[in-house]
Amino acid sequence: MYPVHDVDAILLLALSLASKRRPAELVEIIAAADLAQGVIPPETKLSDSFYRLSEYGLICAQDGGYTLTADAQQILSGHARKAKSQERIYDIKENLADFHLNGEHTIILLTVEQIAVAIAEHQAAKKSPGKNLLVPKPKPAEIDSKHPGSRKPFKSFAARRRKEG
Repeated sequence: MYPVHDVDAILLLALSLASKRRPAELVEIIAAADLAQGVIPPETKLSDSFYRLSEYGLICAQDGGYTLTADAQQILSGHARKAKSQERIYDIKENLADFHLNGEHTIILLTVEQIAVAIAEHQAAKKSPGKNLLVPKPKPAEIDSKHPGSRKPFKSFAARRRKEG
């Protein structure tokens, strides 16, 4: 695939996060891209990326959502599980550079307005008090600041019995 754009790798990574069990809606893909990189790519670049990746047969529309094809899943399977987002994006870009078009595929045409609406919906969902599963959870504060994680040691029944008798 030539040329390889950063947004293509980000979109593939976001789709892999958002469409694990079922095809992902556009808002879920935007939320996953925000989670993976911390920044949402511009609408025009996302629209172009959907066009390019669907033209190459890496993403497809299915059941009102979008999902990865088998070729895209193979591209994404090459990186380590504990790799950071930037390392994964770099690996995906390398694999995309080696990918070659196989036949003709259905092209996904998303307008800039559709993507802008999805981004606005995601931004509103981030600010709402409802539960969003794609947003990282905050770490809980320690209850006992003097002795964090301190507990009484476990005494078995036999130890208590020896002490009593």
